Amino acid sequence: MSNPITYFKYWILLVAGVLLFFILDLSLGSVSIPLPETISILLGNGSENESWEQIILLLRLPRVLTAIGVGAGLAVSGLLMQTMFRNPLAGPFVLGISSGASLGVALVVLLGSIISVSILGSKISILLAAGLGAASILIVIILISQRISDSATLLIIGLMFGSISGAVVSVLQYYSQAESLQSYMVWTFGNLGNVRWSDMPVFIGVTLVGLMLAFSVHKPLNSFMLGERQAESLGVNIKKSRIIILIATSLLAGGITAYCGPIAFIGLAVPHLTRVFFSTSNHKVLLPAVAVSGILLMLICDLIAQLPGSDHVLPINAVTAIFGGPVVIWVILRKRNVGRSF
Repeated sequence: MSNPITYFKYWILLVAGVLLFFILDLSLGSVSIPLPETISILLGNGSENESWEQIILLLRLPRVLTAIGVGAGLAVSGLLMQTMFRNPLAGPFVLGISSGASLGVALVVLLGSIISVSILGSKISILLAAGLGAASILIVIILISQRISDSATLLIIGLMFGSISGAVVSVLQYYSQAESLQSYMVWTFGNLGNVRWSDMPVFIGVTLVGLMLAFSVHKPLNSFMLGERQAESLGVNIKKSRIIILIATSLLAGGITAYCGPIAFIGLAVPHLTRVFFSTSNHKVLLPAVAVSGILLMLICDLIAQLPGSDHVLPINAVTAIFGGPVVIWVILRKRNVGRSF
């Protein structure tokens, strides 16, 4: 296993990149704020322009902190899934957790319009519905994981849950009214601006718990790379480790989906991008590297989505897919044996 000190220069570049785009993301947007003023406001020294303070502290800072949580959470959950299933195409959504969250939101937004109950469209009800939907799928998946010993079977079951949830959502979309359908579609585009300061304690708390659980199983994850039978022969408690991984992934992917909508690409691509520079299978190195890489990439995507100098904002999902898809293809073509590391 490699020593983290070996990758010191990469850590410097990652941290420097995060700091740079953190400041740029706060400074640039429909209203451009000079970098010195942005730094002054962050340090608590204020600014002569009070509107700049309001823009940064009330609007942009919560969004940027959300981007940090989303980037780290989705990237780490993607690594967990790719390692546990030993599948380079696995991501945080393969278990159907996010599909369950989407189904919960669809039931609130779309079913509400079908039965003419418009009160169901509030933000709190959407968060609760997404959380309950993700939790319901999680409980079922954990119960099933206790009865089977093969992760590949669990992967197939998770995909089936996702397909069933998608089918139910399609039926609801078919019968729902145009206004509710548009609201649901907007939610599926993803939005980092949904998390306000009042939501931040719960959002950050859930994300941190998920990340801590993920980091707690870095040794079993290394053993999973050898296959479950080999891992068990090394003394790894497969069922216990699998449950911790499932809970961590569900907290990260489910919580993020509940607050920000389904955000694609980050969980699938970031682990591959990280492995390009950190050529190691040691999850003690990979987990923090993937988390920081996810933060950096999410800040870049958010900055692009804001269209600096324009009054328009792009859906974050569109940015992650348009700019991320080619990167994934490049990584796969550049490293044709990407699947051999699983």
